[in-house]
This record gives sequence, C-alpha cells and structure tokens, in this order.
Amino acid sequence: MIDGLIAGRLMGDASRRVDKMGRAYVVARVLARNKADEEHIVNVIIFDDAACAALLALADGDAIALSGSLTPKVWTDKQGNHRPSLDMIAVHVLSAYQVSHKQAATGASGAEPA
Repeated sequence: MIDGLIAGRLMGDASRRVDKMGRAYVVARVLARNKADEEHIVNVIIFDDAACAALLALADGDAIALSGSLTPKVWTDKQGNHRPSLDMIAVHVLSAYQVSHKQAATGASGAEPA
C-alpha cells in the first residue's frame, strides 16, 4: 500500500452502505487531476465515522482532499484504451467547508501574519 494525499472534486454524491456484519461505511468517487492536467478517477471507501460524516455532507462537484492508503489499478474503457485509476481507503477528509468552520472557531481570518 501507498500512503497518499488526493485532492479533487467529488463525482456524484457519496453513498452510505452497510456490510454483512451491520457496520456502516461510505463509498465515493473523486476526480483528480495531475500536473499534466490529466484526469484520474479515485474510488474511495471510508470506515471511520467522523470521516464518513464529513464526506456525506458534501455534494457532487465539491472540492475535497483525502488522505489514506492508495492502490493503483488499470481499467479499460469502451474504446479499449487502458486508463489508470486509484483505490483509496481514506482515513481523513478535508473540505473547504471544514476549513472555514475551523477558521471561524479559532478567530483566524486566513490572512498572512504581519
């Protein structure tokens, strides 16, 4: 496994699911771009309750950053082209909503110190 940090936009809404043992988890897809502006799909699964709640609060197209374990994969599209993708077991979720909430709680304005 590779530890990684992914930033991108949520593709569709995240969905809560329940496994055979009755434990809830959340799955989502994130569209991330690399330095060459190529798009990569990241399939995300989250088991942590706080991270699940943070992801479920977001909607399609919202900016998001995730950290966790990455597994690289390759898939073939309908035209037969091989495309890279990543599977991530995320442990932390960060969105612009959380950043502004934390800044408001601490009284920080986000401005550079003088």
